[in-house]
Amino acid sequence: MLDGEVVMVGGPVLRMRAVCKSYRSRPVLRGVSLDLHAGQLAGIVGENGAGKSTLLRILAGDLTADSGVVERAGLLGCCPQETLLHQAFTVEQHLRFFQAAYGIGSLARAWELLEQLNFSSYRQERVETLSGGTRQKLNLVLALMHDPQVLLLDEPYQGFDWETYLRFWDLAAALRNRGCAVLVVSHLAYDASRLDSLYRLDGGVLRETERTSTVGVAS
Repeated sequence: MLDGEVVMVGGPVLRMRAVCKSYRSRPVLRGVSLDLHAGQLAGIVGENGAGKSTLLRILAGDLTADSGVVERAGLLGCCPQETLLHQAFTVEQHLRFFQAAYGIGSLARAWELLEQLNFSSYRQERVETLSGGTRQKLNLVLALMHDPQVLLLDEPYQGFDWETYLRFWDLAAALRNRGCAVLVVSHLAYDASRLDSLYRLDGGVLRETERTSTVGVAS
């Protein structure tokens, strides 16, 4: 909970109620509420500057809202739009560092994810040599390797080629089938029909919207 986080028992695995946030008296979020359940694949779209990243940071606990409540249950995974990677370290070194940070005994899940995203051959490559799309794959693996119950994704398919884009949606569907709650935040929701629910953030207000094959807004 903001002003003292509360971990939920039962109900939605992620719940936001009446969250408000302003920057220098400019309202960005105006009483936003959202429920996310286990095994749900949801999306939020909104134009650039609509407050999507602010909303995601508050959900992740990285930013404090001015008012409102956020409740989470289970392990959280977060994949920010900007990759938090060290240029001089290899893919495997990143996995080892995060293994220690998460306190997990095995990298079996990480190796499985590398195979699913088709970049196992890059294990010994330094980040500085990787393309933007491959860095984003690593970013995604780091968010998932501890098998979270809630996954927050900010522009997750940025830089992906078509094959990787399709692999991403296969992975998202597999995560949903494992009972993970997945939230995809983007300025454009391709294949929105793959989602269980879709919301639009506009004017600081979040509203559920109809799912069609592509839902987007001008950048």
